[in-house]
Amino acid sequence: MDERIDIVDSEGIPTGKTALKSEIHKNGWYHNTIHLWLYNANNEILLQQRSHKKVIYPLLWDVSVAGHIDAGESFIEAALRETKEEIGLQLKADDLVKIGTRLHKSIYNDGAIKDFEFHQIYISEIKVNLEDLTPQKDEVEALKFVSFKDFENLLANSKNNSHFIASNSSYYKFVLNHIKKQYY
Repeated sequence: MDERIDIVDSEGIPTGKTALKSEIHKNGWYHNTIHLWLYNANNEILLQQRSHKKVIYPLLWDVSVAGHIDAGESFIEAALRETKEEIGLQLKADDLVKIGTRLHKSIYNDGAIKDFEFHQIYISEIKVNLEDLTPQKDEVEALKFVSFKDFENLLANSKNNSHFIASNSSYYKFVLNHIKKQYY
């Protein structure tokens, strides 16, 4: 889907301009995305396996829910919409806790995709079982819960196990530390 997205500057400040996602990625314009990490009362994190149809990192495991923020949409609205679309989970705004913003700059497909995005990062406790979720077929290949310990082990071996995006190790550690703070 080629949705219209707000363009921001290199500091994350809105420019007042919008463009189609394809144009933004072609030209390397800065934009916002949401990342929502879900965890449960059993000290587990929900991971999403990226669809085999994805151009970038197909079949790797990553954030519970992620997506671009539509033009004019707030970060919270985008997080709630993406959660409903990608995994069929209805959350409320006060379920979300913002833990930070991270700039992620990557170039893919020999320069065809210049992805310069600010991840607006949220966490939330999930109170339903895995079988209660409905993965969006074009976005999500599979879902699974992993314990904090398994998350750390998978991350420690990500250069060899084709599980996580190995270059994002510090980001994953940042998220895990914030989720653990909810318990300890």
